[in-house]
Amino acid sequence: MAVRHCLPWPDKRLRTPAAPVDGITDDIRATWADMIDTMEAMPGVGLAAPQIGVMQRLAVVDASSERGQAVRMANPEVLHASVELRAHDEASPNLTGVSARIERPRAVTVRFMNADGGIEERDFVGLWATSVQHQIDHLNGRMYFDRLSKVKRDMLVRKARKAG
Repeated sequence: MAVRHCLPWPDKRLRTPAAPVDGITDDIRATWADMIDTMEAMPGVGLAAPQIGVMQRLAVVDASSERGQAVRMANPEVLHASVELRAHDEASPNLTGVSARIERPRAVTVRFMNADGGIEERDFVGLWATSVQHQIDHLNGRMYFDRLSKVKRDMLVRKARKAG
């Protein structure tokens, strides 16, 4: 389909919770296809629709080593998260040139509407779990650096402004 432009931080849409999706339409499928193309072009392991200015609760995740395994999700929500945490360096195409080590649950169970319009529950572990949680944060109007202390967050944003 097409590689879309990612909104630059601090676009206010990145701080706005996305609207729920009622059903899977051709427009939703086209948006997912563009999101996958955009994610692959970065390259990245996930993308949420608000990152490209589409204010719907849509996300794609592909943390596979061979690629081409993207999971398309509408209205994803975490049902269960492991107590065990996993640290990973996270970044975003919306705030380029910086990253931060973020701790998140190592495994999550997520319920979402799949590409066929059915409700699915799936377990994600490791990088898959990190990416799904990162995308859900975007859908809720949060960025990964919101999980940092104020001092670390301010340093990261200053560094990104200098790099940009």
